[in-house]
Amino acid sequence: MSRPTGSLTLVHAADRPDLMAPPVAEAVAGIADAWVTEIDPALADTAAMSEAYGVGLDVSANCVVVAGTRGGVTRHAACVVLATTRADVNGFVRKRLDVRKASFARMDDAVAMTAMEYGGITPLGLPEDWLVLVDAAVVASPQVIVGSGVRRSKVVLPGAALAALPRAEVIERLGR
Repeated sequence: MSRPTGSLTLVHAADRPDLMAPPVAEAVAGIADAWVTEIDPALADTAAMSEAYGVGLDVSANCVVVAGTRGGVTRHAACVVLATTRADVNGFVRKRLDVRKASFARMDDAVAMTAMEYGGITPLGLPEDWLVLVDAAVVASPQVIVGSGVRRSKVVLPGAALAALPRAEVIERLGR
């Protein structure tokens, strides 16, 4: 059986906060089983990282930032799904945000609001008023790889740790 983390070299996240965006380092400080690994920033895209480091897409989770407006108020959510699926943005997420139309947030807005790099945005350390919608399959994973807030590394932690994040909701079949 292959290692879920392929050829990645993991170090305890508490020992390398410099490998994460500041809000992410703060968020993982309380997670005992959180690890971080350096990667080539050109390989930050999940598919490229998975191929280069021998990591299965079934243990890689993508975080997409979704926005929708109702009554002049913009609402945001981070959706976390396994890389083998896509978030149901215009079905479940739109209804959960209670907006007419939900779409991926503009890159500039997502980067500015999260204090993270595009391509490294993660559910860890997000603004307190954002919903974090996590697919149940992610939570069930003993070990999942997510962004670190920067393109040059990834965080590895138990999927269940994402269910414990502030404003997190575990959703069956969020990923389709």
